[in-house]
Amino acid sequence: MSTSRTVDRAFETALYDTADHALDTAASLLAADPGADAELARRGEEFVATAWRRGWQPADLVRIVRRELDDVHLRLVARLIRAQAPHDLPRGPRWAAQLDAVPEASAPPRADRFSHATAVLELYRLLLRLPTLEPLEPGGTEGPGQAGRRTHREARPESRALARIRALLAKAEATGYPEEAEALSAKAQELMARHSVDEALLSAHAPAPDTPGACRIGIEAPYEQAKAVLLDAVADANHCRAVWNEALGFSTVVGFEADLEAVELLHTSLLVQAEAAMTKAEAAQRAGGRKRTKTFRQSFLAAYAHRAGTRLRAAAEAATAEAAGAGDAGAGDVDLLPVLASREAAVTDRLEHMFPETTTTRLRGAGDAAGWTEGTRAADDAEVGRRRPLR
Repeated sequence: MSTSRTVDRAFETALYDTADHALDTAASLLAADPGADAELARRGEEFVATAWRRGWQPADLVRIVRRELDDVHLRLVARLIRAQAPHDLPRGPRWAAQLDAVPEASAPPRADRFSHATAVLELYRLLLRLPTLEPLEPGGTEGPGQAGRRTHREARPESRALARIRALLAKAEATGYPEEAEALSAKAQELMARHSVDEALLSAHAPAPDTPGACRIGIEAPYEQAKAVLLDAVADANHCRAVWNEALGFSTVVGFEADLEAVELLHTSLLVQAEAAMTKAEAAQRAGGRKRTKTFRQSFLAAYAHRAGTRLRAAAEAATAEAAGAGDAGAGDVDLLPVLASREAAVTDRLEHMFPETTTTRLRGAGDAAGWTEGTRAADDAEVGRRRPLR
């Protein structure tokens, strides 16, 4: 029997039948034919290429495999992604950054051929059943013959403002003093707002104004709902919109590139600060005799997201009003408020095109009064409101 036929028979047996005995039968077929290994790997690269055509990106694939399977499968998919990468045309700086972040494709621990074939088939079952996602690049996900006609933003060095924002948030995460974290986060949010205004005005002057993009941000268990609410609040305060896909464990954020970068930075930092504050508050609660850890944490993060969102929106509105009233020196003859309104409309149009149907969900499991109180207090400590202007 040819090696190609061996792989075909294994796939027919295992990939379209979820029964364990089907998987064992197919793995036995592959284990008995060492010559099928190269063909099996080639088919895996095809599965990865198909995932790209369905709107998935490297970070998405790594996230879903980590979420649904085990470390051995993560190593396998990392090797497939890296093997497929040379066959892909360039897809822009965000895609390249995701490829760089793919875990090192180290060889899996030594295993017998049957166990290895079983792991490969389990991974391929998952890849085969991946749904089609909304394309993040305007114009959709083209096939190989069309990809070269896409237009992507050129990779550009990180701006001084973003570098400073990143440094401020790193210090806010590292400090053990709530007041210092508050001041550092506040300064970072102020810089984000000013950076967003600068980008909007530059785009308004450009011959070809910028258009909204999109990115996906993983929402990791546990307490995914509260974390998704926090991301929504951060996105809203930074001129973006977020849509949560609970089943697949991510939110899609739509906005202009500078604002997307700000959302990724601030959301990650606030999560780090929230989890540190939650651990400290929980320890105090347990020292007092409380044992309802899960309900306390759920309520803590829900309150943190609610309070942080309120303060973020207030800070954003105040910063915008100040910039508009001051007549930003870089604006020339461009009125800031119509520019921002136009960009907001563009973001909304892009969101509605990507997600013509969305639903709202009620936040669940936030009934612990002590957790809510401590979460609100922690969000106050991590306040990102306005400070005096930076000169």
